[in-house]
Amino acid sequence: MKDSFGREINYLRISLTDRCNLRCEYCMPEKGVNKLKHADILSFEDLYELTKAFVELGISKIRLTGGEPLIRLGAIDFISKISKLDGVRDIAMTSNGVLLKKYAKDLKDAGLNRINISLDTLNEAKYEKITRGGSLNNVLEGIKAAREVGLTPIKINTVLIGGFNADEIPELVNLTLKEDIDIRFIELMPIGEAAEYDLNRFIPNSLVLEKVKGLKKVHNEDISSPATYYKLPNAKGRVGLINPITCKFCSNCNRVRLTSTGRLKLCLHSNREIDLKKSLENGEDIKEVIRKAILTKEEEHYLEDEKYISRNMNQIGG
Repeated sequence: MKDSFGREINYLRISLTDRCNLRCEYCMPEKGVNKLKHADILSFEDLYELTKAFVELGISKIRLTGGEPLIRLGAIDFISKISKLDGVRDIAMTSNGVLLKKYAKDLKDAGLNRINISLDTLNEAKYEKITRGGSLNNVLEGIKAAREVGLTPIKINTVLIGGFNADEIPELVNLTLKEDIDIRFIELMPIGEAAEYDLNRFIPNSLVLEKVKGLKKVHNEDISSPATYYKLPNAKGRVGLINPITCKFCSNCNRVRLTSTGRLKLCLHSNREIDLKKSLENGEDIKEVIRKAILTKEEEHYLEDEKYISRNMNQIGG
């Protein structure tokens, strides 16, 4: 399935819920979000039908996100169902890791291949502060459980925040020395709550290379990946830099997003969405709707002040 610019679209990110068991400062308001009614979100039956249509059109890679995907009841059964779709070669999940110790084995048994874990600090007090009450130990135990059941390679996503975790860059990078773990530093993006976050907190990913001199660039076979990868000498894992602000990677974009309310986002940094839930309810040819939508995918994003998107990441799907 190609868009109008010849890019092969084979990657679908599905948000299972906009709810989360944390309240990270740059992601969600302190009191959370207005809870959607059950009828407002896609049922797992409808979600399966949409996923099946995407796969039949050429989607082969699926990532489940939230909010926090593991807080939605039925998530593991859904993974088991979509893992059996002909054409699906990779199912991954992005999680905050809080519930991972409990569910790691069930996720692996259901057909999940890999896990990405959001973790912005290795300091217990700082973690509790930025997540507004989370426990770092729960996440570390979740990472251990994921490694033990084979949800690998594990990728840890760290949002770089000035005045908060820049001093931890060397310590985070050193996690790759003895474990097959990828640490991926992500520039703070002006999305939803983060657009109002202290803009002075933005720091470029180039700071990682300044603070850790031994990093050497390595080849990444996946040209659609937004990360540029580096390694320390003899390290088991890699260090990835994802630079949506200082360096766009739109020319290789192969992904689209489906929100928990059934809206198709063709570009993360655009407010434009297509209501697939409504099309499904109206009995439209959903594959034709998707096919036409893909042809309207933006060539690239523009992060200018007046074009910052208004919805928070938990509502879009991380």
